[in-house]
Amino acid sequence: MKQSEHPRSFLDTRPRLLTGLWVGIVNLTILAVGLAGSGSQEIPDPVDYDRQIRPILSDRCYRCHGPDGAARKAGLRLDTRSGALAMRDEGAAIVEGSPGESLVLMRLRYEDVDDRMPPAYSNLHVSPEEIELIERWISEGAPFDRHWAFVAPDPPPLPEVSAVEWPRTDIDRFILSRLEKEGLSPAPEADRTTLARRSSFQLTGLAPDLGLLDQFLADEADDAWEKWVAALLASPRFGERMASVWLDVARYADSYGYQSDVHRPMWQWRDWVIDTFNSNLPFDQFVTWQLAGDLLDDPTPQQRLATAFNRLHRQTNEGGSVEEEYRIEYVVDRTQTFSTAFLGLTFECARCHDHKFDPISQREFYSLSAFFSNIDESGLYSHFTSAVPTPALTLHREGDEEKGARLEEEIRLAEEELTRLETSRREAFDRWRDEEEPVSSLLTDAVARFSFDTIVAGKSGNSVDADHPAAVPAAVKPVPGAVGNAILLTGDDAVTLPGVGAFTRADPFSFSFWLKAPEAMERAVVLHRSRAWTDAASQGYQVLIEDGCISAALIHFWPGDALAVQVKEPLEPGRWTHVVVTYDGSSRARGLSIWIDGKRAQLDIIRDHLKGGITGGGPYFAIGERFRDRGFRGGAFDELVI
Repeated sequence: MKQSEHPRSFLDTRPRLLTGLWVGIVNLTILAVGLAGSGSQEIPDPVDYDRQIRPILSDRCYRCHGPDGAARKAGLRLDTRSGALAMRDEGAAIVEGSPGESLVLMRLRYEDVDDRMPPAYSNLHVSPEEIELIERWISEGAPFDRHWAFVAPDPPPLPEVSAVEWPRTDIDRFILSRLEKEGLSPAPEADRTTLARRSSFQLTGLAPDLGLLDQFLADEADDAWEKWVAALLASPRFGERMASVWLDVARYADSYGYQSDVHRPMWQWRDWVIDTFNSNLPFDQFVTWQLAGDLLDDPTPQQRLATAFNRLHRQTNEGGSVEEEYRIEYVVDRTQTFSTAFLGLTFECARCHDHKFDPISQREFYSLSAFFSNIDESGLYSHFTSAVPTPALTLHREGDEEKGARLEEEIRLAEEELTRLETSRREAFDRWRDEEEPVSSLLTDAVARFSFDTIVAGKSGNSVDADHPAAVPAAVKPVPGAVGNAILLTGDDAVTLPGVGAFTRADPFSFSFWLKAPEAMERAVVLHRSRAWTDAASQGYQVLIEDGCISAALIHFWPGDALAVQVKEPLEPGRWTHVVVTYDGSSRARGLSIWIDGKRAQLDIIRDHLKGGITGGGPYFAIGERFRDRGFRGGAFDELVI
C-alpha cells in the first residue's frame, strides 16, 4: 500500500458491537468539537433556547423559581413553559413576542437593588449581554425546547472548507472547518509505522508485535492495511481492550468494597464480556442478556451469567449495618447504573426529589427501581462464611454440566418412584399402624437428651452421651418445667451443646422439646446450629418464633438458598407447648414437618430452594440466643431430645 493512499475504515469489519461503541465515541467527539466553540460571542439567529437561554435561567433563576417546589419563591416557576407564561396578578413573567410586557425583563433591569433579580444576597448576576439575549428570545416568541439530549439530532449541513482536497469523509469536513476557523492546518499524514502502532494501541491496548509489524511494513499489497487491522481484531487482546471500558461502566470489581472489601469472584462475568467482543455478539443481545438474560425463554448458562452485570455493586458486612437499608442501596445502585450505562442519564437526584434539571420525577425513579428490586437477596453478605450472596449461579467445569443434568434427572425419577411407593402403600401402612400394639417410644436413635432437671458447675447432663453435656451460663436459672425442672432463658446468654447436632442437608433429623413463651413474640431464637444471623447469612439450621408462630429452616445463605416453613397458628403465650420438628434429608421444604402438642401443624412454605451446604455457619448447637439476633428472652425451655 502506498504512503499516500488513505487506509479504508475498518468499521465495516466489526459491524455490530464494535461499530455501536465506536460510532458513539465519534459522535461524542463531534459534540465536543461543537461545544468547544460555544464560548463565541456570535449569537445564532434565531436564539437557541436550549444552549443559550436555559443555562442562564438554570444557573441564575432555578434556585428560587425552578422544579423544587419546597424552595420555590412567589409561586413562580421558570423551568416550564406553562409556569413561565402563566398570568399573575401583575402580569406574566414572560409574554411571547412582547419583551416590554414580560415581568422577567423588568425585574432584571430594575435600578433598585432591593427589587432587581437575582437578589443581591444570592451573589448572582445577569450581565447586560445576557439580558439582551433573553430579550431577543422573548421577541422571537420565547420558544421552550426540550433538553438537547432528548431531541433527535438533524444531520447538519456540511461546512464549507478551503482545502477541499483534504477531506475524505464527511466527518473530515467538520474537523477541517474548525481547524481553518482557528487558523490551523491539519497535521501531515502519519507514516505506516505510526499508523500501525496507533491502531494496535487502540484495538488491543498493547504495542504491536515487532515480528508482525515488520511483516506489515514489508507488505506492499493493496490490502495490507485491511489485513493488519483484521489481525488486530482477531487477537484475543482485542476483546480485553474493548472489555476494559465496559468493565468501568459496569463498576466491575473482584471484591465487595466498603469496609472489609472481601474477595468476590466475579471474573467469570469479566471473561464473558471479553468473549462477547471477541465473538462479535450483536449489541442488542449484549444489552438484553445483561439486563434480563435469565428471563429469556429457556436461557443458556451464558445468558444467565451475563446478568451478573446487575450484581456488580458494592456490598457490605460491616457490624451494625441495617440489612434492609443496604438492600435498598443495592437496588438504587442497579437503577443508577442502568440509567447511566444505557440511557446516558444520571438518575441519582431523583432518588430524593424530582430532578431539578432533567425531566425525571422521583416517582419515575422508583417506578424504574422496581424492576431491580425483585430478587431474593440480603443487604449483607456473610462475614463468618464464604457463602456467595443469593441469588447465585452454579457454574460447571467443562464437561460437568451434562453430568449435573443427568444426576438431577436421576433424583427426579427417584423422587417420583418414592412418591408412587408411598401412595401405593398408604392403606397397608395405616392398617398396620392401627393393628400394632402401641409402643412406649418411637425414639430409638436419639443422639442427645437433656432434661435440664439439674445444673451442676454450669453443666446439665446428656443422658444419651455423658461426654457432651450442655453448658449453662450462670445467668440462666432453673425453674419448674413441663417435666421436672426447666431453664429460664435471658435472651442474651446461650445454652450451648458442644459436639451435638452437626447435621448436613442430606441427613434426616428431629428435635423434640417443651417451651413456654412469656408473650406473643415478633421474633425469638429458640434453638439453632449456626454462627450468626445476618453476619453469617444464618447458615445452618434453626427453630424460631416469628410473628408469634413457630418456624423452622435449613439455610445456606438467607434468603435465596434456604428451606423455611412456618406454623399457621400462633403459639399460645404463658403455657407449656410441646414441639417436634422433623426433617427427612430431602433438601425440600416438604421434608420439614412441625408437630404442636402431638398434632401435625399446618404450615406455610416460606422458602424452598436449598442447594448449598448448611454446616459452615457455626461450631455448636445453641438454645435461646444467637449473635446479633433476638433471643428467647423470658422464655422457658425443657426436655430437649435430638
